[in-house]
Amino acid sequence: MSGGEQLSYKSTRVQRLRRLLARRDFREAEGRFVAEGPKLLGEVLAAGLGIETVFVAPGWRLAASGRHIGELLERSRARGAEVAELAPGVLERVAGTTTPQPVLAVVERPQRSLAELRRQPLQLVVVCVGVQDPGNVGALVRSAWAAGAGALIACEGTADPWGPKAVRASAGGALHLCVIEAPSATEALGELGGLGLKRLAAVAAGGEDCATVDLARPVALVFGNESAGLHLASLAGQIDGAVSVPMPGGAESLNVAAAAAVICFEAARQRRAKMGLQGAAIAGKLATL
Repeated sequence: MSGGEQLSYKSTRVQRLRRLLARRDFREAEGRFVAEGPKLLGEVLAAGLGIETVFVAPGWRLAASGRHIGELLERSRARGAEVAELAPGVLERVAGTTTPQPVLAVVERPQRSLAELRRQPLQLVVVCVGVQDPGNVGALVRSAWAAGAGALIACEGTADPWGPKAVRASAGGALHLCVIEAPSATEALGELGGLGLKRLAAVAAGGEDCATVDLARPVALVFGNESAGLHLASLAGQIDGAVSVPMPGGAESLNVAAAAAVICFEAARQRRAKMGLQGAAIAGKLATL
């Protein structure tokens, strides 16, 4: 900003920022979301997403990370972003966390549809149906990204993957993974089935042991609501099997985010093992030539 001007809480731009943080419908209408903190701003820059504005707290230069923030602001300006400084006390009123980050970036929200799934071969896709807690949605994104999934699909009843809590919990995963919002689970699962993926419902009990089911083949892992799980009757014809995490300790179930992490990384382990066997087989054939 020029002349050292600081934005007050009542300014139009700050009120728009507040609505972007608080309301899913506003984020959808504006095609924007908010990335909080220097780490996420760095991930936004690494992902190449468009940045509209970066809001900074007053006195950010005096913070321990002031130099790093300054570098990020310069990189953001080079991408065409505006940098705006907030007046004292505004950040605390706008941010939804107890200890707010000194940087809030308004970022273009990626617009992706189910058609994205057809652009490259997929080995692993995570599907969320009715996962209502934003923190769980973000954790699912993070696990899917870390485990090498090709996409995560958020279906009806699932919290906004671009809400501030979900984006924070994804630790940058939402900025790098292909995150798709689907109008219905039936449509999403139909598309995945048509692409040849085996669609496996994650259930607390009664499914095949995730360590013995073949997860090295192209699969879509479907996770449901935190308390009610998946309503399998409504997905009749769209689910090819069920998978569970064995719990020898006797717990009734795992948190959906924890279960997703276990199964996603089991799929990654199986793929690595399969690739190792294929590599050994190729090496053996070459040795006989």
